[in-house]
Amino acid sequence: MDILNIKKQIEEDISRVRTLNDLENISKKYLGRKGEITRFFDEIKNFSSKQRAEKGREGNELKNWLITQIESKRQMFKKGGEESKYKKDIDITQPGEKIERGNLSLITQMKNEIEMFFLSMGFDIAEGPNVETEFYNFDALNIPEYHPARDIQDTFWLKEKGINKEKLLLRTHTSPVQIRYMREHKPPLKMITIGNTFRHEAIDASHEAQFCQMEGLAVDKNISLANLKDVVENFLRHFFGKKMAIQWRPGYFPFVEPGVEVDMECLMCRGKGCPVCKNSGWLEVMGAGMVHPYVLKSGGIDPHKWQGFAFGIGIDRLVMLRHCITDIRVFRGGQSPKIDF
Repeated sequence: MDILNIKKQIEEDISRVRTLNDLENISKKYLGRKGEITRFFDEIKNFSSKQRAEKGREGNELKNWLITQIESKRQMFKKGGEESKYKKDIDITQPGEKIERGNLSLITQMKNEIEMFFLSMGFDIAEGPNVETEFYNFDALNIPEYHPARDIQDTFWLKEKGINKEKLLLRTHTSPVQIRYMREHKPPLKMITIGNTFRHEAIDASHEAQFCQMEGLAVDKNISLANLKDVVENFLRHFFGKKMAIQWRPGYFPFVEPGVEVDMECLMCRGKGCPVCKNSGWLEVMGAGMVHPYVLKSGGIDPHKWQGFAFGIGIDRLVMLRHCITDIRVFRGGQSPKIDF
């Protein structure tokens, strides 16, 4: 590859420059990863040691000369020195190029909508760290040491230690925010928190290692399951339709007693039975219950004077149900979800 021929070709290309875009194309053509000058330097290795030094000097001189030419031309365009010369090439009556706009993700849209709903009901919005201590994620929530959720197969444990040498992990649920909030606020109180959680899951169409979760908590002196039922059913029907059927059944979670699981009518088949709901007509959407006295005590609240309810739900699951999305991986993958409105 002859250096003089490259320079001659560059001069011809620069003489035809009319716009800044032309300049960028020249820069890419010669200085880009696959450009002519870049290829010239790649071929130097085929020469002898003496020739490599000479060819390298010539290549650097040509490269620096081209950079100077491009920058000089660019400054002329910016100052308008070339504008009048090529003004005939610009039709100012033509509409400008449309600026592409991004959208908030479906999960962010759902998060904002949920926060507005609960703010209207008098709930506070709380936040907590993604990296948690073992105490807040497990101990304070009445999850015993032998519980399988603590296993490395389920939890992302970190090698680093906390300030007081406590074990750290990526939080497996948003429930630790309950403890932090109770320790910072006096009852009566109402709060929700929405954030990312992490579990060592085998990723498939319905499971992800990272997902968004919402947690709700209310503490007062006369709170009961009836209050929990009213809040949850109002929430679900607000998002999915007034006539949607909801059922409650007993469930076990270490941090609530009694615990319940909430099912809603399958939106795909409207309760008739389909593969999505495993022909049951119902979809499990939420775990909830009355806050365990141990959890209240861990939050610095006297369980003899106060009681409360808590509930947790996956935001990804809500979005999938509302928009009939069948693969959870689309939320954090490169492809756009197929949405059926």
